Amino acid sequence: QLHLATSEKTQLTKSLEMVQNELQEKEGEMKRAISEYKDRLLQAEKEHQETNRKNEAEIEACHEKISSLEHFTSSQKLEVEHLKSNKEQLNNSLNDANQALGELLKTKVR
Repeated sequence: QLHLATSEKTQLTKSLEMVQNELQEKEGEMKRAISEYKDRLLQAEKEHQETNRKNEAEIEACHEKISSLEHFTSSQKLEVEHLKSNKEQLNNSLNDANQALGELLKTKVR
């Protein structure tokens, strides 16, 4: 009976060692997988941050362009108003000159 118990103990010890080895192997696989996923996550985060930086720079450039265009539009509106005012003054001067010419012609005819 002692021999049987010893034999059973030996067999159980071997089984335990096999299970422990399998567990260690699985643990190693899991650690490698976790490490790989962490690396991939880190890379994805870096890419995401870089994309965000590029997008923010592009947005800032667009804001600057919009501001520049708004300033340009504003200055063009002022220029149009100035030109309208000049046109009105020129039309008034032309009308005055035509009126004076008409009176000069009337005077000359008499």
